[in-house]
Amino acid sequence: MDSAVFTCEGVTMYAEDVLQRFLPYGERILITGCHGLLGQKLHRLLSPTNTVIGFDISPETMLSGPSFEYRLLDITKRNELIDAVIETAPRFIINTAAMTAVDRCENERDHCWRVNVLAVENLIRAAQKIKAHLIHISSDYVFDGTCPPYKETDVTKPLGFYGKSKLASENAIRGADVVHTIVRTQVLYGVARNIRLNFVNFIVGRLQEQGSIPIVTDQIGTPTLADDLATGIARIVQLQRQGIYHISGSESISRYDFARKIAVTFDEDPDRIEPIKTKDLNQASPRPADSSFSLDKIKVELLFYPRDVDRGLDEYKAQLRQLQEAPGGKSR
Repeated sequence: MDSAVFTCEGVTMYAEDVLQRFLPYGERILITGCHGLLGQKLHRLLSPTNTVIGFDISPETMLSGPSFEYRLLDITKRNELIDAVIETAPRFIINTAAMTAVDRCENERDHCWRVNVLAVENLIRAAQKIKAHLIHISSDYVFDGTCPPYKETDVTKPLGFYGKSKLASENAIRGADVVHTIVRTQVLYGVARNIRLNFVNFIVGRLQEQGSIPIVTDQIGTPTLADDLATGIARIVQLQRQGIYHISGSESISRYDFARKIAVTFDEDPDRIEPIKTKDLNQASPRPADSSFSLDKIKVELLFYPRDVDRGLDEYKAQLRQLQEAPGGKSR
């Protein structure tokens, strides 16, 4: 094992790296929503040393690898999902697929419930069929934001429909006879190809335009670099941890101060960030005021210490430059 070398998409790993970084080896791992930000990060991290199966709703995939399999599949379709899971036979199922647009969830409740709850119930049934370990990504929005920093054992009290749908999916998993891990995260950002807007790439895009950028001062959280979240999930797989884990960045910060740090990182004037209050936005869904996480559990059980805001943004900037310089590279 010590002499083994693994390479995928230009990433080279030696056996000792795999062991020291708690990376899984030789597993069959299914990633739903594999074309999203987290899905791409998990693929890049896990595919050099494992067989990775990707499910998503795009007809074609931009992902590759010698042990990568892709299927066009809608996880809200139970029978098709169960058949595909039985056929591909993963040992771990990582569900990154979700409807995360908070205000849209408030306004399109049926669709939100179908994607965030009923699809998870389908995954539960599929996992039970083959006795797979289901790892589900949840959210800080299961809390009301009044008693931070939040531990995994704290009482949940979602304010809006998005948070209620994520809590319902958690409860469905916890109440089922299935080996599972629930990973709560928040304010996820990172660099990948053809992804949806996240807070950082939204601010970076606005900084390229003229004028001020209004950002709320009264929403606080622990922003999470997607690479760190993927690493934490990989450790859960390798160590076969079960239960609930909070994985986020290590620094609690308001959206306003976070935006100012983004401006500084990209050599822009931080005073272009204009302070406003949440009530000024007239958003459809309420948000928790401060949903910052306690990371004590992952430090002890996963031996994992995620990056703070400055180090996360430095890594984001380096990856963005690398992607922009690559042939055909682009990121939203």
